[in-house]
Amino acid sequence: MQKLILQLTYSIVIRWILKLFVGIKFERADFLSHEQQFILVANHNSHLDTMSLMAALPRNIIHKVKPVAAKDHFGKTKWQEKLSNYFINTLLIQRKRDKEHPENDPIHQMVKALDEGYSLILFPEGTRGEPEKEQPLKPGVAMVLAQRPTVKYVPAYLSGMGNAMPKGDNIIVPINASITFGTPKLISHQSDTKSILHQINTDFNRLKKSLR
Repeated sequence: MQKLILQLTYSIVIRWILKLFVGIKFERADFLSHEQQFILVANHNSHLDTMSLMAALPRNIIHKVKPVAAKDHFGKTKWQEKLSNYFINTLLIQRKRDKEHPENDPIHQMVKALDEGYSLILFPEGTRGEPEKEQPLKPGVAMVLAQRPTVKYVPAYLSGMGNAMPKGDNIIVPINASITFGTPKLISHQSDTKSILHQINTDFNRLKKSLR
């Protein structure tokens, strides 16, 4: 039942609302259906980001993709946690590492989700920044990729989202926005966190330049 709800909600309802009323241009992402598994990494400026990426996914894989989100924001209560998990398919994690308790450690939880066959949506910046401004990438995504180097990552660049619904504003403003996808790829350096982040950052910059 959840699979059908996710497909109807994001592939039809939210996708068309975002296209018609917000003005988001969705680049075709059918190629993701041919990937057994992946981590979709994107820049982060707005609460629209997760909904937009979910709406951009091929309908047949939406239920297999988990957006990674902060538990202290999207799962403050048990009821909110259940709603987030069911209607957004979230993987709720805590912000700080907890190596002594693996069940609570965010890196462990993300790797576990991958091992269970899910793909992930991750925002390496960690939190929403100022509209249309990038922040330094945090090492979490690199740590996960280093532990599972056979899982490809897919860079995605979101343009205009921060202006459509910036941080601290709950009003959606119609504006030209877009989602651009890069090519699925493996990391070049299996254990070097800085090199992995540099590789992802280079992909973001290349996608950003392609929009000009």
